[in-house]
Amino acid sequence: MYWEDTDAGGVVYHSVYLNYCERARSEWLRALGICQRSLGEVERIQFVVVDMSMRWRRPARYDDQLTVTAQPTARRGATITFHQEVRRGDELLADAEVRVAVLDARSFRPVRLPKAVAERMDAGSPVRVAH
Repeated sequence: MYWEDTDAGGVVYHSVYLNYCERARSEWLRALGICQRSLGEVERIQFVVVDMSMRWRRPARYDDQLTVTAQPTARRGATITFHQEVRRGDELLADAEVRVAVLDARSFRPVRLPKAVAERMDAGSPVRVAH
């Protein structure tokens, strides 16, 4: 947690939680050995958030040690849905359902995941990222 993430009272801005979730999804891919740059250059695909629902339950504050999770819950056609949580220890501060579309990197049209990438994702497990 950094000062720049908070307001004058030391409370984390609501929009910063979106950044934390984005980083957790990126780290999930990295933990699977999937490089997003390579996906764009070689596989010609990219991921784009198309829908998100977030519930803020408790405020995070300056100097809190947070953990953010990314757990894929569904994959259908050209979308992947994640359940994500932001926690301070065992305390749930926020949770989100995030739907990510898989797009052709040139046309920005929806496409299915390449089979090898889908298999790697299916074999993966949730990731926890500290902030």
